[in-house]
Amino acid sequence: MARESKAERPVKKNEFEIRFASGQAQKGWTDLRATNRNALADAWDFLTRTPLHVTPANYRLKGQLGLVTRGQATHERWQHKPTLHGDARIWFYVVDQIVYLEQVHTHHPNATK
Repeated sequence: MARESKAERPVKKNEFEIRFASGQAQKGWTDLRATNRNALADAWDFLTRTPLHVTPANYRLKGQLGLVTRGQATHERWQHKPTLHGDARIWFYVVDQIVYLEQVHTHHPNATK
């Protein structure tokens, strides 16, 4: 009997793909999924459809935190709050149709306090 594996949700042509840009982001995503699954599912929907849409829960970071350099390229760093009143934060940047999760925090990161 073959081992069962989970089918991943397919991405529509007009949606963004989500990838991990760091091991910390992958671990943080797993931790956040364990503690706040519904909010993370909503964050997934938002980030695959409208990651560059400015809202009270999704916006560019400012100052020194506002840019991230990967390889030879510099990108705008965004922050997404899975819940408006919670402490969890997702830091990401976008290249073409890919959302790169750079950092995922279950609690408010010290850098933005």
